[in-house]
Amino acid sequence: MNFTFTDDQADFGLVVRDVLAGCRDDRGAAAWQRLGTLGFFGMLVDDSRGGLGLRLADALPALEETGRAAMPGPVVDTAVAGALLLDGPELDKLAAGALRVAVADSASTAADADLADVIVAWPRVASRDAVSSQAPQLRVRLEPRPGIDPARPLFTVTLDGDTRELTGSAVTAWRAATVATAAQLIGAARHLLDTTVAYARERTQFGRAIGGFQAVKHRLADVAIAVEFAAPLVHRAALSYELPSGERDVSAAKAAANDAARLAAEAALQVHGAIGYTHELELRHWLTRVWSWSAAYGTSATHRARVRALVREVPRWP
Repeated sequence: MNFTFTDDQADFGLVVRDVLAGCRDDRGAAAWQRLGTLGFFGMLVDDSRGGLGLRLADALPALEETGRAAMPGPVVDTAVAGALLLDGPELDKLAAGALRVAVADSASTAADADLADVIVAWPRVASRDAVSSQAPQLRVRLEPRPGIDPARPLFTVTLDGDTRELTGSAVTAWRAATVATAAQLIGAARHLLDTTVAYARERTQFGRAIGGFQAVKHRLADVAIAVEFAAPLVHRAALSYELPSGERDVSAAKAAANDAARLAAEAALQVHGAIGYTHELELRHWLTRVWSWSAAYGTSATHRARVRALVREVPRWP
């Protein structure tokens, strides 16, 4: 199977990269506006509804670029999960970049719920007309909870009153969002590898660039191998997530992307040394985003256990 991106797919990713270049703020407001103008959030929405009508596999390069830029905000929840779950006027607004979606996990925890217009808590969804912990008559209540990424704050979500059932397939949307998050992790890992290699070439110790030391070379080579191994798994999952075998492919892809991105983050922190821990260094954006995304839509342990269970279900031959 050929996992090389077509020219159109790659070009769309490069356009997203250019749009996000130099666009940096803590909650991603400027980046969100630019991507909305581009039609990014309607990538998976049918063109008859104002979207681009792309397949998930077509959108992978663009999703990788949001990871490369460490873009905060509910990008995947909106552009992928929301696009597959919503309908009617909400879907039209989403395609125009005028509506944000936050998705809560099985523990009713959602990142960026304070920015969302619509909150999904499987299998229910509610419009966030207002939010107040002191007003139980409102549809959505949010309680802040500790998180590792200041740019992606976590909330416990409680849906009260007027909620409705999801219109799209929850399983399909969850798988697609898992693959999209894996693509973001690949993009973040590529950025961390590129910047760390560049730093290792410039930083000198004992009279030579630290990138010339075998221990550093091997550390970064391990990251490169992990990323190049994980990327085709993500691409395959983007092609098969709707198939019966898609569950296994999706879990394998997310586990591999989690591991590759976390390995890249650890190597970046080690090679940069003490400066890597500082708030002033931009490296922190990618470190915290990797740690946050690797927990979103399932940890490595969760997905490895799922792959193991699915493999054991396959009958032995003969």
